Amino acid sequence: MFANSPVDIFAFAGREIFLKRDDLLHPAFSGNKARKFGYFLDHEFAGINKVIGHGSPLANSLYSLSTLAKMKGWQCDFYVDHIASQIVKHPTGNYAAALANGANIIDLSELMAQKQTFTQSQCEPQVLLEINARSEPALQTSSARLSCQEYIETQVLANEPTALFIPEGGRCSYAEYGVNVLAQEIVQFAQANDLVDLTVFLPSGTGTTALFLNQYFIRQQTAIRVVTCAVVGGDDYLRLQFSMLNPNTLEHPQIVNVGKKYHFGKLYPEFYAMWQRVCASGIQFELLYDPLGFIVLEDYLQRSELGHVMYLHQGGILGNETMLPRYQRKFGQSSYAHGAGYLLRDAKT
Repeated sequence: MFANSPVDIFAFAGREIFLKRDDLLHPAFSGNKARKFGYFLDHEFAGINKVIGHGSPLANSLYSLSTLAKMKGWQCDFYVDHIASQIVKHPTGNYAAALANGANIIDLSELMAQKQTFTQSQCEPQVLLEINARSEPALQTSSARLSCQEYIETQVLANEPTALFIPEGGRCSYAEYGVNVLAQEIVQFAQANDLVDLTVFLPSGTGTTALFLNQYFIRQQTAIRVVTCAVVGGDDYLRLQFSMLNPNTLEHPQIVNVGKKYHFGKLYPEFYAMWQRVCASGIQFELLYDPLGFIVLEDYLQRSELGHVMYLHQGGILGNETMLPRYQRKFGQSSYAHGAGYLLRDAKT
């Protein structure tokens, strides 16, 4: 496991908060994926020569999984629902870095189209009509009918006895190992600085890091608690993800929001403005999770009487190579574009 990440003092929303710099864990393997994949890094897996994962072709988990595979001497097969032609023609960010690590990135929509074309080419016309009429299950298996995880579990793993499968984003019980190490670091920091109360805030995708952090703090009978916001799928989705890992709702983190539904991966002017605002500190943040994280945190700080607060910087900076040009094309260089300047005005008050 990597060394203890530092904690900075960070000026935000008219006050000072702590910033846990997990983005500095390792130059090639940083942030929450390093924590989630810590178990696989620290343990030997006899007979394993491949790791299989799935998710977005732009995800930090793709690059991190390819890095894990490279460190362990494994092949990395990563399934995605679809890869846009622009990404294939002009690889950047996590996608390009994963390719450089030797990852085999498999477009499930293209794979199923090829399989169906091959099946049809092997059939006589009358046989093909009969197959279509019967709705043969093999031909019904498409990316529209099976998710990547379902395809892997039903079509791939049985033929891959030497492969290790890690669900999307590292959402599995093995992640508890590395997240517990992070929790121990936070507890030690609180004790060393005589922090009687501490709230740890982070934006969540699958919620794995937030859940295991809060679970650890409660089970160790500390006063530290986790507050999070849903970046992917909404609050109900996040509660479901928590329950899949731990059905005890008393150990779940608190979920907060600003009352507005945001769609994951969509470009919002207030996200761009908040990102520019926090990056003005000289610390680089990523553009998928951190903007909403800081927007929700600021709103929560204004509505709540919190003591000490720590924001968890979860890395993922490499993804900015893809996200930032998208924002610049849509909103230009200025964060004031399309009325987003209110965030910067708030920062000055």
